[in-house]
Amino acid sequence: MLVAIADHGSLGAASRSLEIAQPNASRALRRLERQLGLELVVRGPTGSRLTPQGAVVVHWAREVVEASARLVTGAKALASESTENLAIAASMTVAEHLVPRWLSDFRARQAHVRVNLSVCNSQQVFEGIDRDECDLGFVESPAVPRGLRWTVVGQDELLVVVAPGHPWTRRRRPLTAAELAATPLVVREPGSGTRVSLEHQLSAHSMVEPAVELGSNAAVKVMAASGSAPAVLSRLAVAQALESGELVAVPVDGMRLGRRLRGVWRGDLTRPAGDFLAAARAAAPR
Repeated sequence: MLVAIADHGSLGAASRSLEIAQPNASRALRRLERQLGLELVVRGPTGSRLTPQGAVVVHWAREVVEASARLVTGAKALASESTENLAIAASMTVAEHLVPRWLSDFRARQAHVRVNLSVCNSQQVFEGIDRDECDLGFVESPAVPRGLRWTVVGQDELLVVVAPGHPWTRRRRPLTAAELAATPLVVREPGSGTRVSLEHQLSAHSMVEPAVELGSNAAVKVMAASGSAPAVLSRLAVAQALESGELVAVPVDGMRLGRRLRGVWRGDLTRPAGDFLAAARAAAPR
């Protein structure tokens, strides 16, 4: 409703666009203002206008509305009845941050295809394809097992991140690869694309034992933000935490932290798998 007021210029026009009775719309808006503790709209005889705080909240609200639409569209794609099926496996980073958009774009063109999504680490994606349990997989690992076909769908970057009060945030010089290898880190579990990529980047050094091994990006972020130890995660996974100041990125000298996101499969792609791969290529980060 708040976004509609910004778009249409008045509460009455906004309620008509959403097919809501104006008294109900007005009550909903007052309830939102009470919940947020902010005056969002100034009501007058000539209509309603956003307050400065309301304009800021509208900017955030648009992101929420768009994300909600992607969630609903993606969930419908997973649950829809269809005559064709597509089994996809994706590593956790890709599944969390990219697959919802890919599903939405694919669903817009192939509404009749039922998509079954498995979320696992990169090694498990490879194993699922090898056992013919899925038609198409997405990973961030630096290498693909022999016998599987693959293509690059986008680019990603690993970042070293720490809590705001960590001593590394006060360094005058970039961290070195040797220093990173000598530091106990919070890391993903063995077999994850993020863990394999990190070990590949530090293969010239002897890595010490991790401080903690965890099975999800979210858990690793929480541990790093608590100040327990530094972590290495995808930029996709930490973008919001960096923007909010919850985490701080630490530059590293002598390491090429870019990595490729790949679609992987075995044999010939089915038509739905090829269409989904095309949607991924079109929307993946470059």
